[in-house]
Amino acid sequence: MMQVEAVSREDYLSFIEKQPLGNFMQYPSWAEVKTEWKNDLLGWFNEERQMVGCSLVLYRKLPGLNKFLAYIPRGPVIDWTSKNLSEWFEPLFEFLRQKNVFSVKMEPPVTRARWKTPTIKKYLKQIREHELKGKTLNDLGPDEVDGQADYVQQALRDIGWKKKEEDGGFSAIQPQYVFRLPLNERTLDEVFGDFHTNWRRNVRKADKQGVEVTVGGEEELKEFYELLKVTAERDQFAVRNFSYFEKMYYALSRENPDRIKLYMARFEGELLASTIATYSNGHTWYLYGASSNKHRNKMPNHAIQWKMIQDAHAMGAHTYDFRGISHTLDESDPLYGLLRFKLGFGGEACQLIGEWDYPLQPLLHWAFDMYMKKR
Repeated sequence: MMQVEAVSREDYLSFIEKQPLGNFMQYPSWAEVKTEWKNDLLGWFNEERQMVGCSLVLYRKLPGLNKFLAYIPRGPVIDWTSKNLSEWFEPLFEFLRQKNVFSVKMEPPVTRARWKTPTIKKYLKQIREHELKGKTLNDLGPDEVDGQADYVQQALRDIGWKKKEEDGGFSAIQPQYVFRLPLNERTLDEVFGDFHTNWRRNVRKADKQGVEVTVGGEEELKEFYELLKVTAERDQFAVRNFSYFEKMYYALSRENPDRIKLYMARFEGELLASTIATYSNGHTWYLYGASSNKHRNKMPNHAIQWKMIQDAHAMGAHTYDFRGISHTLDESDPLYGLLRFKLGFGGEACQLIGEWDYPLQPLLHWAFDMYMKKR
């Protein structure tokens, strides 16, 4: 029988750094970013006392009660191919009950389906020709379906986990649909050659017109943030306060200098675009992006993505992750633009198995769920 217990930061890091499914949101530094949550670094130990799994667990206290919601972002980091997933979760539940946890939420790092760019583009052409409305990725058969992921979902249901209903958008804490660019065993020329013709032209245009992309330092973070506020006003989304990005840059860079990078695209010294990327376990994620309302015809957004992809490749990343997309293929939907931009880089849309809840105290979980739905 496996056991779960809190482990030191050193032991946790030495384990997770070797794991293929290690995600930046499962690193100790991410707990330092999420200061409004308490946290534990947990390890799974087999009968030989070997550490075989790990998880960052975040806790949020219920107002007025000594009860906690536990949240595992893009984790836990366990053997998801196991034929007996309950042996992993039973000791976790036992540990969390002792912490007065009433409900557990997780987003497993398990990918179920993939749609390659040519497949999506061919279907989009059919949608236009036949004037079809409201189509989504789910109306298009995936290029690949991982049968193990379907087994995992059934095993979780058998244990008692409840899957959050999918809506294909961004209502979940982390998006269920993401867009990824495979880099493994591909040269940069091959990667660039798979970009849409216009995307290659835009990268070259930015270069010819004098757009320069550099990696910035912490002293340039304020400049990024001012541009992010411009972007938020234009695209109508809420933006976190500056201290959040300060904490993120400090925590991630202190843990590993390669964990986080700030990119700046300038024309004649003026900042036109800026992004933040994070790297771990052979995987680079595009975390945040900001762009100016000026000189958009100089294509700084294409230039900055190409620089980020080049750097990911140089670091040996097997994947460059554009992160969230909606599953909509309806060009009249405001969320479609996210997919359209990312499709131009020639990767693949991926569906993860989504958000899951385990009610350790079903009545309190139900009451909390009703409260959240009414907010």
